[in-house]
Amino acid sequence: MKTLHPVILCGGSGTRLWPSSRKAFPKQFVPLLGETSLYQGTLNRFTGPGFAAPLIMTGEDFRFLAVEQAAQTGLSDARVVVEPVGRDTAPAILAAALMLESTPDDLMLVAPSDHVMTDPGAFHAAIDMGRKAAEDGALVTFGITPDRPETGYGYLQLAGRPEGVTTVTKFTEKPDLDTAKEFLEAGHYLWNSGLFMGRVKDFIAAFETHAPDLVAPVRRAVEVAKGDLDFTRLDAEAFAEARAISVDYAIMEHASWVVAVPLDCGWSDLGSWSALWEVSKPDAQGNAASGDVTMIDCEGAFLRSEDPNMTLVGLGLKDIVAVAMRDAVLVADKSRSQDVKGVVETLKSAGRGQAEDYPRFHRPWGWYETLCLDQRFQVKRIMVKPGGVLSLQSHRHRSEHWIVVAGTAEVTIGDEIRLVTENQGVYIPLGEKHRMANPGKVPMYLIEVQTGAYLGEDDIIRYEDIYDRS
Repeated sequence: MKTLHPVILCGGSGTRLWPSSRKAFPKQFVPLLGETSLYQGTLNRFTGPGFAAPLIMTGEDFRFLAVEQAAQTGLSDARVVVEPVGRDTAPAILAAALMLESTPDDLMLVAPSDHVMTDPGAFHAAIDMGRKAAEDGALVTFGITPDRPETGYGYLQLAGRPEGVTTVTKFTEKPDLDTAKEFLEAGHYLWNSGLFMGRVKDFIAAFETHAPDLVAPVRRAVEVAKGDLDFTRLDAEAFAEARAISVDYAIMEHASWVVAVPLDCGWSDLGSWSALWEVSKPDAQGNAASGDVTMIDCEGAFLRSEDPNMTLVGLGLKDIVAVAMRDAVLVADKSRSQDVKGVVETLKSAGRGQAEDYPRFHRPWGWYETLCLDQRFQVKRIMVKPGGVLSLQSHRHRSEHWIVVAGTAEVTIGDEIRLVTENQGVYIPLGEKHRMANPGKVPMYLIEVQTGAYLGEDDIIRYEDIYDRS
């Protein structure tokens, strides 16, 4: 049996689940269902006999998150590949295939990182069903039997009813409602799950035949790729020359032998709040809740509070989605949940930071969040994970006070290095070089008070950084 190489696509920045999912912290990394993220759930489906270490294709902004969350699942051998610029799914998949070119007969299984499957056993059974066709040279896709006329998914038209491995005759992108109803009634259409399997050499051959202009720049990006800490970084100049295009448009719609395997595993791409409501097991009144939520006389509602200090109460709501975070609240008719992406565009046009920025900013050493911000001062809470080290830096426009509230910090100020423990504080004058680190075995928390004429994050002069950030 040929080795199966999972290729996890982890570079997207979904906006349809705003405010929980934002450009700075997209939905694949968010624990939307339970305590693990969708990305971690995807990794867990690809562990065990028969699976090689996964190739994780992600972007510059998410490389440390991808490594950290993989480590939290116990996965230490994943290979994280950094795409220097976003070019959609086709160049990323081609890059993965070229990185596996030395084993041309092995199988690749391409999977998005932001989907949910409630029955992993059924998913593995579908993989086994399609394996023979893939080993014989077919490109295999996995389709979901539609149970409603859905306009938010792409469709696979099959040569016959979906019974076992069936030839795909056409890909159709998100149809209008009338067309979706026709597809549902016809009985030989499946939703396109975005999961693909095939031999390494067959993926490469499909690109050489149907998207040859992508091959040269992506191959060069792979050949000139460099190691960077725990990552493989594709060459930025070469990769930027590849046009942005999805794998469906680039090769799947044109390949000569594409087959579909029906997949009945409780799949959802969680592409809207109504989709999350569906998989959240609504109660007898059709309500679903997450976090500190109270519902009174509600029907068909979905309420979610992401701040442990915020109680969200719904009274007399019907078919309403309400999502509360510390810096933003969404209230929407559930039937309009596909339109949330437009809300984000409206906020961006208005210059609102909440459109893209997450209230908690994740960094390779930990995270920080702003508790209070005014014209000349800012108060932050900062967590530094064990072994985490902030860069040696200085500021032109602000001074800082640090108060450790849990754990121990190793603080550098000028030429002095000292340990600062709980309930102790230090002062960093404007312009002084400084750094903090966590030498302990538990997370260290501190409160930072900044004062000055300018408090932007770009007021950092970085001298040394163990994470190689420029």
